[in-house]
Amino acid sequence: MFRRPAVLAATAVLVLVVAGLLWLGAFPPDVAPSTVERPVPNDRFQPR
Repeated sequence: MFRRPAVLAATAVLVLVVAGLLWLGAFPPDVAPSTVERPVPNDRFQPR
């Protein structure tokens, strides 16, 4: 049917990879929210 099935398979894989990247670009996954932990400055608690 096809003269070069390896080229056809490689082209199909390449098209699927490009379509997947475009899908991820259009609909990015949700980022899990995380709390930002900031260190408390220790200036208040030092003896004068």
